[in-house]
Amino acid sequence: MSSNSSALTGFGAAAGSRIVAVAGVRPERVVGNEELGRGLGVTAEWIERRVGVRERRFAGAEETVTGMAAGAAAKALSTAGLAPADIDLLVLATCSMPSPMPSGAASVAALLGVPRIAAFDVNAACAGFCYALGVADGLIRSRTSRRALVIGAERMTDWVDQGDVDTATVFADGAGAAVVVAAERAGIHPVEWGGDGDKAGLVAIPDRHGSVTMQGQAVYRWVTSELAAVAAAACARAGIAPADLKGFVTHQANLRMIERLATSLGATNAAVARDIVETGNTSAASVPLALSRLIDRGQVRPGDAILLMGFGAGLSYAAQVIACP
Repeated sequence: MSSNSSALTGFGAAAGSRIVAVAGVRPERVVGNEELGRGLGVTAEWIERRVGVRERRFAGAEETVTGMAAGAAAKALSTAGLAPADIDLLVLATCSMPSPMPSGAASVAALLGVPRIAAFDVNAACAGFCYALGVADGLIRSRTSRRALVIGAERMTDWVDQGDVDTATVFADGAGAAVVVAAERAGIHPVEWGGDGDKAGLVAIPDRHGSVTMQGQAVYRWVTSELAAVAAAACARAGIAPADLKGFVTHQANLRMIERLATSLGATNAAVARDIVETGNTSAASVPLALSRLIDRGQVRPGDAILLMGFGAGLSYAAQVIACP
């Protein structure tokens, strides 16, 4: 993850935007399959075979959605060589705030010491970060903003029934943030997004006192039958062939799903993010967390073309090709 001060241009010079830094925050508590499986009556091997997760992170009492978001944002800003006061926009993607008001973004801005900037939440569940990135890119292209924080942060464990084997084995907590700035050469290509509201009930929280319900097999069929075309369309909008991608970062929902999407797309030369193995499904946080881990491990390099794609409840999806920071 590297800074790129040359990308910080004035409003008049910006032809687009680019990500200059990405960072993640994972809660301290590590929960392995053996510990989780004991309470669910299943083995560690069964969990890994079914969803691809070996361990995940559960937030403690002090690790709030907004606190984790602010921590990831501060790390990303430091990497970019920027201070919070340099930012004029903050977009928080989340679906797990404990209350709908005030917005999580406003609270994060206050925690960072910039309470008067434009700040709002985006709720597109697991597609949220890619939605938020598309919104920030559009606002920068329109010269409404110049430097933005785009954050995905979740405490999914607050909304999961820990006795439900379908959801407790996969959902987890964490936050990831990206610094997005105006650039003379666009490093974020147009977003390909949409949804299928007729299938919205496949992943849902029925009411304010409820827990996440998920029809996993139906979601798997939807993703594997329809979303490779979305990924291909995002590549086409960027003018790049899937075989030329150097990174492929999808929502970390299920390991078999991720690998099947990469194969269906034909991303034969891309490093495929498999952060789900160590982090689980963190909903809107999963894409930036997975991206930051690919970068930290040197699996992608600055300037590489990377496809980001989020999908989930709604059923919503969003994908865009970016230049690696």
